[in-house]
Amino acid sequence: MNSNTVVLDHIALAADTAWDNFDRYRGDLGGVWFGGMEVPGFYWGQVQFANGMVVEMLQPANVHLDDFLRRFLDRSGDGPHHLTFKVPDIVAAMDRATAAGFPPVRSDLSQDFWKEAFLHPKQCHGIVVQLAQASHHPRDDEVQHHALPPARVAESATFDRIVHLVADLQAALMLYRDVLQGTVVAQDSEPDGSAFCELKWPGPGRLLLRQPADLAERAWLGDRTGRTHHLEFAIANPHTIRDAKRLVSGWWEIAPESNHGVRLRIKEA
Repeated sequence: MNSNTVVLDHIALAADTAWDNFDRYRGDLGGVWFGGMEVPGFYWGQVQFANGMVVEMLQPANVHLDDFLRRFLDRSGDGPHHLTFKVPDIVAAMDRATAAGFPPVRSDLSQDFWKEAFLHPKQCHGIVVQLAQASHHPRDDEVQHHALPPARVAESATFDRIVHLVADLQAALMLYRDVLQGTVVAQDSEPDGSAFCELKWPGPGRLLLRQPADLAERAWLGDRTGRTHHLEFAIANPHTIRDAKRLVSGWWEIAPESNHGVRLRIKEA
């Protein structure tokens, strides 16, 4: 895989009802409808933010055809489900991942316009990784439009970064930097001893991997190899967003229990 062609495309969030997430990411943060449809096992719908980054909402549908999302929600509850990386050659991407010790656990190469493979969250430091080769984005006549809540903000937010805690930063970099070809833009330690590395891909995709030293964060991570801690957005007047609480750092935070399992941190644009 060439480092100029692998792209961190979106993060997918699972919930029993996608509407609830649309109300947050469309209603409160101004995301613009980008496409969606029902497929065996689930419905997916996407909104795109001002910088081009996408959030995908998932909910179970047609579960009799495929119950993987239903099983995920029953086991883990609402929250982040997967990161999607678009690749130019799915077979080459699968071969590279396998050679590095990350063999796909599920794949579908049967369609011309969308081929995909999945890496297990235990391999990928706490979140499913989807590799996808797409020939085009679905056209308007291919997607299913759903009535969405109106945007309650004048301008869309930017979706700046995914922050993911890991138990072993160097091991995580073997996947996200070496196999998925992320470019390191910052790497350092923090005053409390936490270590971090920020990666970027062509386009807006940014991922901050962080190995925490803070006792509370380590307890929150528990015995997991990794866990998505929060998503970072920037928008005008974050204090007006429902459930947002001001932090000492100057950021505003929406707790995961108020946002279907996903913590948001929002700064003023």
